[in-house]
Amino acid sequence: MTRKSRTHDNPELRQAVRRRGVLGVAAGATAAALLGSVGTTAQAAPVTATGRGGHGRPVVPPGKLGIQLYTLRDQVQSVGFAKVFEELADYGYDTVEFAGYTQGTGDITLAQLRRLVREHGLRGVGSHVGYYSDDPAAYTFATQLERVVDDAAALGLPHVGTAASPDRYGRTVDGWKRAAQDFNTYGEAAKRRGLKFYQHNHQMEFGFAEDRPDVRLYDVLLAETDPELVYLEMDIYWAYAGQYRFSVRADGTPAPFEPLDYVLAQPDRYPLFHVKDGEHDESSPDGLKMVDVGDGDIDYRRFLTEVGRTKGGRRDHGWLVEHDSPEDSLRTARRSARYLHRLR
Repeated sequence: MTRKSRTHDNPELRQAVRRRGVLGVAAGATAAALLGSVGTTAQAAPVTATGRGGHGRPVVPPGKLGIQLYTLRDQVQSVGFAKVFEELADYGYDTVEFAGYTQGTGDITLAQLRRLVREHGLRGVGSHVGYYSDDPAAYTFATQLERVVDDAAALGLPHVGTAASPDRYGRTVDGWKRAAQDFNTYGEAAKRRGLKFYQHNHQMEFGFAEDRPDVRLYDVLLAETDPELVYLEMDIYWAYAGQYRFSVRADGTPAPFEPLDYVLAQPDRYPLFHVKDGEHDESSPDGLKMVDVGDGDIDYRRFLTEVGRTKGGRRDHGWLVEHDSPEDSLRTARRSARYLHRLR
């Protein structure tokens, strides 16, 4: 079946989102957006990748490979955390990121969960918690902030964050400024407990403000959050999906950007990354179909090598495998780890 491209009638857009440009090999764009009174995003650093790892070293440093447990939620529910942790240790994972602390396993205390992680030679590195709910009893940053940070500290996590969009107040510049202030509040509470608060992106963060079509909302988030309080967990797959969807403004003018440039400009703000892969698919509105790491078109050798070349880059960043809907979650975890361990 012939696929009809979303960009067939716009040659400039075709150029901006051509396949390898979408996947981050040579986009040749900066992350700059004209924010006016909002402030400007950090200027993009030059990309000088050779496509090769340095001196045969693994591009994922020792001790820095993790997985988001949402990938394995079916296994956690069916066989429990202990068996899943045993498998992950066998695959060579070092860390886990939580997406809920029970995942349908019944009653388990934070102390028991922390012990299980340690007994299997793993470390907890972070956790995703909801941002906001209208239910005052909901377990979110907005409704139970002190409990959220206390729980993360009890688990020994260095980070706690949210994968929820900052859309609570709408997709306007002022709306995202207000959300940024919420995040500053959460970051301050996390810092008091010795933690770092972070926000995990999807593709829509890279879209444009409804009231300012020249302003990329991700740039508002960066400009309005305190870098000492709010950190970012870049989901690399969704960032490149955002590149595909939002390389052109509503008026048709090109607005290309390269996700890696954001990281190279402010590497200290990105302690964690989600590593998931995508196969080019123009039948998808995001231009990608999610696959196991190593099976897709995202140039992970280049991405990890460039981040590793930043000051402290091999020490300060954690790489977390994720797949939203794997056919076989243990196989995905195993194959993805094998690929990343071998990548030089």
